[in-house]
Amino acid sequence: MRDIMDLHTHTIASGHAYSTINEMIAAAKEKQLKILGITEHAPEMAGTCSAMYFMNLKVVPREKYGVKVLFGVELNILNADGAVDLPEYVLQKLDYAIASLHMPCYPGGTKEENTRAYINAMKNPYVKIIGHPDDGRYPVDFEALVKAAKEHHVLLEVNGSSLQPDCFRQNSRENYKEMLKYCMEYETPVIVDSDAHVDAHVGRHDLALALLEEMKFPERLVVNTDEELLNAYI
Repeated sequence: MRDIMDLHTHTIASGHAYSTINEMIAAAKEKQLKILGITEHAPEMAGTCSAMYFMNLKVVPREKYGVKVLFGVELNILNADGAVDLPEYVLQKLDYAIASLHMPCYPGGTKEENTRAYINAMKNPYVKIIGHPDDGRYPVDFEALVKAAKEHHVLLEVNGSSLQPDCFRQNSRENYKEMLKYCMEYETPVIVDSDAHVDAHVGRHDLALALLEEMKFPERLVVNTDEELLNAYI
């Protein structure tokens, strides 16, 4: 499968990542990616940058080493109402937003509450991707999630980090198999991302792509294959 992009990565600005913007772009070039998205954690995550960081990203070049660079944010979903931790006046300055559930910012709820949290976050017009909706610590109604993603024109992420053997998220592979089954049924597109927190992990999609191949997931529903597919969302 052709794979030309990675839209979920973090630099030292996120506080618990270990490479600079330039190092991440250089790694993307080495991996022969055409598009790199850098998405620092939003302010409710401990140790990350402030809103001012996101407001000043206009000064950073959007192409380097032949790689197109997008700047977004990984928002924290804070409750079942889908509230997130950056206001509209900041989000409108970014290329896109990922919305995710993280233990430090959302304690978890019932399957109904977690599903509602994701779906309400999708209604935010700046949210283009739901990040790692695979963690078994947050049970989800995957059929409802997939149908809502199609309705609200939001991409569901297949997160390469979640599939690594040392990842702290629980039951990710089996959860992705269920999610992808519904994505095929409802023709809901996905995006494969690395969630890299160091330059060596940029484009680390091997386990995610292997799972898509195992599931016989159609390439037409994977936006990584073509920039035009991505442009329909971002």
